Amino acid sequence: MIKYFSSDSQLKALRELLQSVAEPLNLNVSVRLWNGELIPLGPQVDGRYIISLSGPGVIGSLIRRPSLETLVRLYAKGHIEFEGGDLIDFSEALKTRQSNREKLRKINKWMVAQRTLPFLFAKNEVSDLKQAFQDDLVGRNESKRNNTDYIQFHYDVGNEFYELFLGKEMVYTCAYFTDWSNSLDQAQHDKLDMICRKLRLEPGDRMLDIGCGWGGLICHAAKHYGATAHGITLSQQQHDYAQEKIQRLGLSNRVTVEICDYADHQGTYDKISSIGMSEHIGAANYPRYFQKINSLLRDRGMVLNHAIARSAKSSKRLASRIRPERRFLLKYIFPGSELIPVGMTTDVLERTGFEVHDVESWREHYAITARHWCKNLSANKERAIALVGPERYRLWVAYLAGASGGFTAGSIKIYQVLATKKASKGISGMPPTREHLYRAA
Repeated sequence: MIKYFSSDSQLKALRELLQSVAEPLNLNVSVRLWNGELIPLGPQVDGRYIISLSGPGVIGSLIRRPSLETLVRLYAKGHIEFEGGDLIDFSEALKTRQSNREKLRKINKWMVAQRTLPFLFAKNEVSDLKQAFQDDLVGRNESKRNNTDYIQFHYDVGNEFYELFLGKEMVYTCAYFTDWSNSLDQAQHDKLDMICRKLRLEPGDRMLDIGCGWGGLICHAAKHYGATAHGITLSQQQHDYAQEKIQRLGLSNRVTVEICDYADHQGTYDKISSIGMSEHIGAANYPRYFQKINSLLRDRGMVLNHAIARSAKSSKRLASRIRPERRFLLKYIFPGSELIPVGMTTDVLERTGFEVHDVESWREHYAITARHWCKNLSANKERAIALVGPERYRLWVAYLAGASGGFTAGSIKIYQVLATKKASKGISGMPPTREHLYRAA
């Protein structure tokens, strides 16, 4: 019995299992076992892509708890390594055709069980990650939410870290590709410009950007459209970076930034942007959020809400279910966040005194944006590890690769919703067409 669970038996069993699935999978990927042996997962492997396993505990951990979190934690701890490319490259190399997936379903399940049995008592390699958020992950109760903790956990990783992958304008939201082959920097510039056009910014407009990030939009709005722009954030590092940028660009007379929770802000504005902010609010807190925006806008003032969304569900039970990929995000990347169907966003806007004018999907744009970010971060691996450590680096690479895959597949979406405050009856003031959005720059 002891021999059955020996290292030699485990290597033999895994070797036979991988060889049995190699033909139907037909992938250009090899698996490196902990003894250095390479097992190809297809008949025409060129040796470029290799998945390395640190020991039998990797298989044992996956057998005992076969979940996305187990896989990510094994990767974050370095027990699973990807060699020959970044995670975007591997996600493409691991894709199988539908016919191959059908073949996999025909694999003898008893054979699989037999080959994995020697790993039943293998050492557990899954351990707690240092980078996990330690408080309430979901934060659906607004009175108990600590928005500052949520925001700082994600955004105060360090400006130098974000500089490794965001691009020169430090814009951490979906870019806008007027041509799919455009660079990330060009697409981010075009995104900032499109937001300003949708808001119909004019010289002298008072603009508020809720969750202003590193100040890219407020500076663009002032520099190119003559707006008087104010940004609020809960991140000290974002605030300091934006303040330095405002000074450097000579925009201090038209652009300001402060650390402030949206619920506490006071003022009156012509235009308000919420770009990648409402994901942090949660469905239960949506009415309060848009009521606050309404109170800050003049009559027929405009708001643009740019937010990642999920599909609508057929029941409340399904809507409240926390899927494995979301649990990963809540625990390691975005605590307190929640994705809202676009229909719920438009409903709440109307119930809180807005008239909805335009809804536009940017899903494919975000798939490419996240792809750029993942590749940029992977290309700066050594510097990133020096800044945040190997565990957090791997978590972020996995997050960005997963985001790109999710937007590509359509399991997650993103929409821009444009609305005006409807305090009085009558015309909205919107132009008869949207020609102004696509005029020559």
